[in-house]
Amino acid sequence: MFLKKNIFAQKISHMKTNHEIDYKILGNELQCVEVELDPNETVMAEPGSFMMMDNGIDMQTIFGDGSTQQNGLLGKLFSAGKRLLTGENLFMTAYTNVGQGKKKVTFAAPYPGKIIPMDLSILGGRITCQKDAFLCAAKGVSIGIEFQKKLGTGLFGGEGFIMEKLEGDGMAFVHSGGHVIEKVLEPGELLKIDTGCIVAFTKDVNYDIQFIGGIKNTLFGGEGVFFATLSGPGKVWIQSLPISRMAAKIVAYGSSGRKEEGGILGGIGGLVNGDNGW
Repeated sequence: MFLKKNIFAQKISHMKTNHEIDYKILGNELQCVEVELDPNETVMAEPGSFMMMDNGIDMQTIFGDGSTQQNGLLGKLFSAGKRLLTGENLFMTAYTNVGQGKKKVTFAAPYPGKIIPMDLSILGGRITCQKDAFLCAAKGVSIGIEFQKKLGTGLFGGEGFIMEKLEGDGMAFVHSGGHVIEKVLEPGELLKIDTGCIVAFTKDVNYDIQFIGGIKNTLFGGEGVFFATLSGPGKVWIQSLPISRMAAKIVAYGSSGRKEEGGILGGIGGLVNGDNGW
């Protein structure tokens, strides 16, 4: 069953500037999102995220994000440059239903985790997210950059000076690693979090960093030197397995040899693969 807009969004649909799309999230830990397009509706997606689509959908690679904020070649180049700064591709792919009736196109997340649907019309029109979180969005959603104004936050916040900013009144989809927890922060409520575990937060949430403190905590705690702090009001999305943490574990495992495989089985594996000169 495709998820429709809520009652509030339906009441203001005539005021929207972004395309309105329906969607369905498929899967559990290795998810994909199936987007349903009416005739002439368009969804924008990251290159490499495409999975499958119905006949009658036209695919075009374009500069930037395809939002209405781009005017002429200079605007498109500026938009593409912003995406390059956030670590994304210079190009995006537009999928438009040019046929008759509803058509479907499906996009897959690049690693195990969850796809998070975000209706920007009810989230204040803007969210800030980690640089590689964006997956796809309705045409008209602007994908830009969010500079961290504080020097300390930029240097030690885990995401550098630049994060990604999604603006508009349409649907956007971001992906994360592992399980996702959504928390609503009350005014003044403070949440301390590992810097890599932040997926996204709404525009009124204040993002900063805090020194963990204590020599033993710093040297032997294994949790880094700084917390990220998020203070309300607003909504935040938190991931249990950042891709950087997973990649570090894979590298460590690959460089550790066969010690963890056990004496007998490890020895047999070595003989089969010629590790002992056979």
